[in-house]
Amino acid sequence: MGGNFSVRYVVLDGHVEVQKYRYLYFMIFLIVYIFIICSNSTIVYLIWKHPNLHEPMYIFIAALLMNSVLLSTDIYPKLLMDFLSEKQIISYQACIVQYFMFYALGGSEFYLLSVMAYDRYVSICKPLQYSTIMRKKKIIVLLALAWILPECQLVGLATMSANQELCSFTLKVIYCNNSIYKLFCATPRAISVFGVWALCHNAVVPVIFILFTYANILLICYRSSGEVRRKAAQTCLPHLLVLINYFCLFTYDVITARVEYDFPKAARLIMSLQFILYNPLLNPLIYGLKMKEIYKHLKRLLCQET
Repeated sequence: MGGNFSVRYVVLDGHVEVQKYRYLYFMIFLIVYIFIICSNSTIVYLIWKHPNLHEPMYIFIAALLMNSVLLSTDIYPKLLMDFLSEKQIISYQACIVQYFMFYALGGSEFYLLSVMAYDRYVSICKPLQYSTIMRKKKIIVLLALAWILPECQLVGLATMSANQELCSFTLKVIYCNNSIYKLFCATPRAISVFGVWALCHNAVVPVIFILFTYANILLICYRSSGEVRRKAAQTCLPHLLVLINYFCLFTYDVITARVEYDFPKAARLIMSLQFILYNPLLNPLIYGLKMKEIYKHLKRLLCQET
């Protein structure tokens, strides 16, 4: 238990290849990380600054973007250090922490998307009761649960994983995820059962809730006027795009680690980069460009800068 193991960048076409271009990779990923922080933080700043954006929908968007920054921060600093190191080494304890934060924040993403779906349901299906239902206290409770519930569910799994006997010390990934189970001499049944339970509560249940919520929204919109349908499309489409993208990535992660399906090297590269590049960059672009009120303030801010 414990000790160190090396992380080999197999998905980036081999350890030697990474070593050869490591400074180039370092600069590219450093620029991307800075852009992730700046783009997400800009939208959060606009929501915080402008009173007309102090509504539940925009507060939940700000929380989702903050979660993206935290998730990126769990991966990028260690990844950047690896590019500057001759050997990619991480202690097992540190890997467990990264694994725990990765899935806890990933679960929070699904919960936040569920909260956003619920907010849209109340806004579109019960507009006269919206201000009564979505009170400030309820918003705080929903946000707290979105971050606390996944952590509570994952802490037991991380603790059990930290105490397992290791028979392998090499991971063919660029950050610690479910692949750590391949290091165990044998995966206990308790970890497998607990892992499935955590997966259902952190991903499957929220997705079912979101789909059920949006099905009700679509049903209401179908019976309503064109104005209601336009409002629903404007506010719900960005959430659905983010959900579909994130669910596909999460499904890939489960398949590769749990089912141990041997994806082609190019597919592993694309999907691994999706988590650390595409997804945290997609959220601010979708909400910054698709949400009318945010886009208006963003355009005004950019015009002032130029």
